[in-house]
Amino acid sequence: MRLFVSVVPPEEVLAHLDEFVEPRRLVDDGPRWISKRYWHLTLAFMAEVAERDLIEVEERLGEVAQRSRPFDLALTAAGVFPNPMAAKVLWAGVAEDGHEPLGRLAARCRTAVGRAGAKVDGATFRPHLTLARWRVPVEATRWIKAFSAYEGPAWTVDRFELVHSQLGHAGPPHYDTVAEYLL
Repeated sequence: MRLFVSVVPPEEVLAHLDEFVEPRRLVDDGPRWISKRYWHLTLAFMAEVAERDLIEVEERLGEVAQRSRPFDLALTAAGVFPNPMAAKVLWAGVAEDGHEPLGRLAARCRTAVGRAGAKVDGATFRPHLTLARWRVPVEATRWIKAFSAYEGPAWTVDRFELVHSQLGHAGPPHYDTVAEYLL
């Protein structure tokens, strides 16, 4: 099964960002925008987890939650993957003071699922919330500039989720929360 561990910002944070994004959705040559209901910060992504490993993944993530403390976080500005001259993904960033605690939580989650037998995709954790995607690479400096002034409200990260992601054939993926963990 396809799983990811994520932090989902509270509704008021998502609504604030959505309000900022809304006029940008109207641009004719813009990217394909991700619906607000799919917005999250991925801590660990596993393309394929064997059913037999799921219980241990859940248990080890529970241990991470027990050892982790809540911390404050805010979304800010934007960036692109892989680079501004050939962008495929537009994302909202995380305020500088949130990088360390979010990175620590991500590292703990990645280690935990690895010890449970699941393979984590991606070698480096880059804190971001995916906003949109382009079908073909584009020069995206104007999009980065358009989001440079964005500063979202801070919130306390006090939980994370394990989510089952099922890819849609013609539409967006379907997400089901498998477990929620309180810090």
